[in-house]
Amino acid sequence: MFHDDARALLRRMFDAAIAAAQPSRTLSLHLPPPPASPRGRTVVIGAGKASAAMARAFEDAWAGPLEGLVVTRYGYAVPCDRIDIVEAAHPVPDAAGLDAARRMLELVSGLTEDDLVVSLISGGGSSLLPLPLNGLSLADKQAVNRALLDSGATITEMNCVRRHLSAIKGGRLALACHPARVHNLLISDVPGDDPIDIASGPTVPDPTTRAEAIDIVRRYGIAVPDGVMAALASDAAETVKPGDTRLPPIDTTLIATPRMALEAAADVARHAGLAVHVLGDAIEGEARDVGKVLGAIARHVAETGEPFTTPCVLLSGGETTVTVREAGRGGRNVEFLLSLALTLRGMPGVYALAGDTDGVDGKEEIAGAVVAPDTLERARQQGLRARDALANNDGHGFFGALGDAVITGPTLTNVNDFRAILIAP
Repeated sequence: MFHDDARALLRRMFDAAIAAAQPSRTLSLHLPPPPASPRGRTVVIGAGKASAAMARAFEDAWAGPLEGLVVTRYGYAVPCDRIDIVEAAHPVPDAAGLDAARRMLELVSGLTEDDLVVSLISGGGSSLLPLPLNGLSLADKQAVNRALLDSGATITEMNCVRRHLSAIKGGRLALACHPARVHNLLISDVPGDDPIDIASGPTVPDPTTRAEAIDIVRRYGIAVPDGVMAALASDAAETVKPGDTRLPPIDTTLIATPRMALEAAADVARHAGLAVHVLGDAIEGEARDVGKVLGAIARHVAETGEPFTTPCVLLSGGETTVTVREAGRGGRNVEFLLSLALTLRGMPGVYALAGDTDGVDGKEEIAGAVVAPDTLERARQQGLRARDALANNDGHGFFGALGDAVITGPTLTNVNDFRAILIAP
């Protein structure tokens, strides 16, 4: 397989993964029953990078009257006729998200058991609904978010802390909907697809505790503003637990998942005549460590034809982490690729693409990048050292200089990270 063909195939696989998770393809298959009473209202709420696209798909599919409000990332808005779309900041929250969270709570207050609340939740919603507990400020939430993003904590651990500092997450928004029926339509961006970790679970009960949140902050040495630890220690920080009698009836459906996206990419590779091996859709850990492991596997396959014969593609998903220690721009997918390239050491016939399906790797408007057998050599010719870039957490600077960045723009969905390693004979 020629160099350009490998790159093009990897990009087609990535594009297929993104397309498979588009709300316009999947949401209409999972509509809830409408309110039984003619007096019943249908109220749509939501948050996340895909929430505006989900709102548009819901409007297109819903025959009856509806109203609503969803909040999405700047640049991810999709025009709707009956649902108000608000844009706010991600990954560090801002005042627009704070105002949207307050409005959302007001919108669902005073509902009746005749009413239906449809909750459209996708990844990114944690930052887009930054309503803090009483006694904490937006500045406190911003500082905690920045510290969490740089800490190396897993997404599950980060969301545990976020839930216990929030006045809307961890089931609190569902509580505000009582007694109306709540139907969650979710796009998963988390390993394991647990609804409590998707946007920190605003409309599902939370089995975790504030004691666990405190342990996470202490274990990672996360620097938090004065008052945050005191807030976590207070009874007000405890979230809404499963079985709480104050909760309304709740149904939850996953309309798109990382596994579905990987299967779509696998179909593209199979059509090109390649064997496909899905290594998992929930891989976690430090991005550089995952790069070493998958790089070693790819080397072994390329050298021995075991345990997989070539040509083949190794697919994986999940959400790795980056502990940012230097001045680089981070980005878990490009950090993975730097480590992978160093492990492969220019192995002939091995190519890789890694990217975030929402189009944003870390804090950059860049989805990810591509590694080829000549990556390290081309870097040396430009005076770049992959090892230095990895030490500085500067994968985006490295791959951008080589022209190997993968840029999609807003994808309007979010099913976590995508990694594909193509091994030619």
